[in-house]
Amino acid sequence: MAQNPARRAALTDAAIDVLADQGARGLTFRAVDLRAGVPAGTASNYFANRDDLLHQTARHIHHRLTPDPVIIGELLRAPRDRALVTALMHDLVRRIDAERSGYLAMLELRLEATRRPEVRAQLTATVREQLEANIAYHLDEGFPGDRETVVTLYLAMTGLLVEHLTLPDVLGTEALPALVDTLVARTVPEA
Repeated sequence: MAQNPARRAALTDAAIDVLADQGARGLTFRAVDLRAGVPAGTASNYFANRDDLLHQTARHIHHRLTPDPVIIGELLRAPRDRALVTALMHDLVRRIDAERSGYLAMLELRLEATRRPEVRAQLTATVREQLEANIAYHLDEGFPGDRETVVTLYLAMTGLLVEHLTLPDVLGTEALPALVDTLVARTVPEA
């Protein structure tokens, strides 16, 4: 497999865009090459097969959705209380809005995982790893609540984000900030 990290990142960025625009069925090496603007056959030099492309794309989506350390550093100057968790969830929504294609691509990967056990196994491992890291971070940083608090908040925010990105007119985008506040208030205990 080819080893140019910048080219691999460009190809996985292109794969994210293809997934978001065309769905999993449209994700082919050829479509990725076209989207990345590289010669035909390039993606097949970087990924062993389509499953490898899907797996690497899922990992790259998580990388793209990683919080900005500067913003997180600013937020973490506050006390470890419900208000800080609320601010972090608002930052999550901001990041998802800015990285809409990445989140939509992840939804496509989740749907593909329902049809293909090998994709399900890899995606489950990736998402579980991220969830466990978030739980550990929450507990290590001394935020209010326990493991179940984080899992419940994860599930609530996931549902809200799916609704917001796929059918935004159901709840209305203007209601989103208040909904985030309510989810946190009803999920996270007082410090």
